[in-house]
Amino acid sequence: MKRDAEILVGVDGSAASMHALDWAAAEAKVRGRGLHVVCSYTLPSFAAASLDGGYAALDDTAIQEGARAVLEEAGARVADHGIQVTTTVATGDAAAVLVELSRQACLAVVGTRGKGGFADRLLGTVSSTLPAHAYCPTVVVPLRDARRGGAVPQDESVPVVRPVRRIVVGVDGSPQADLALRQAIEESVAWGAELSAVAGVPVGAGAGVMAWLPAAVDQTQVLADVTEGLNVVVDRALADFPGVSVRRHVLDGTGAELLTEFSTATDLIVVGSRGRGGFTGLLLGSTSQAVLHHAACPVMVVTNRCQPAQADGQDAEAATA
Repeated sequence: MKRDAEILVGVDGSAASMHALDWAAAEAKVRGRGLHVVCSYTLPSFAAASLDGGYAALDDTAIQEGARAVLEEAGARVADHGIQVTTTVATGDAAAVLVELSRQACLAVVGTRGKGGFADRLLGTVSSTLPAHAYCPTVVVPLRDARRGGAVPQDESVPVVRPVRRIVVGVDGSPQADLALRQAIEESVAWGAELSAVAGVPVGAGAGVMAWLPAAVDQTQVLADVTEGLNVVVDRALADFPGVSVRRHVLDGTGAELLTEFSTATDLIVVGSRGRGGFTGLLLGSTSQAVLHHAACPVMVVTNRCQPAQADGQDAEAATA
């Protein structure tokens, strides 16, 4: 996380955003960070027949007052956390506003009702667009009812945020996964949480992915090799965190399947993703995208942009992408 930077959270007055706010406030408290709460709105317009092919914009006074009311509610909601809170009313697309503000943030947090499907992935919602483009790690907090495991109906109260006691991070040997692993270690230290690093290898019958391998290939040896690689990666990351322990698991299955399953018994999933600029950046990688849309607990996405050097030189990167 960026030194001394605030935690950024977007709110819109919905139960999902208030649940994300609660999570962000708890994170800010354990991290000793300030909280920057943002409410963004886009001024609607309509075709005006009286104008010469133009458009008439509505007066934004009422909308702006509504946004301020949302921020007042948000401020009151986290007032007893003992953290510094700043608020901003912004105009423009919510995802674009949060992406730009993420340049100065150490973490961005948004909520979702957990109903993401193909249309959301194609068109892009805040919870699917921000993780791909943010300049800091992004946490997407699903609105779930822990008692039933499903989405909370709109007319029900916001569920209580649970402390982060168990964290699972996906590791596949990629540079993005290495960044995610380091971020997960920092989270485990801050929360005093148990951390598990998981690598998925689909070797089981019916997995299909490794069915093309020659019969002479020893799948047991494949698992042993992946286990050795996982240990090397984790031990290297832990060199900067003396005294921290990480459980390691190499399991049969894909990363998306395993992390989604772990999310039902875990408080935070951490996953890496390329998150490049341009059209490819509109959609995250298959693993991070699948986990975001199906996880039962908050998911942290860490991309290349989360590196300080990447954030500083992003304009040049986008030009060459």
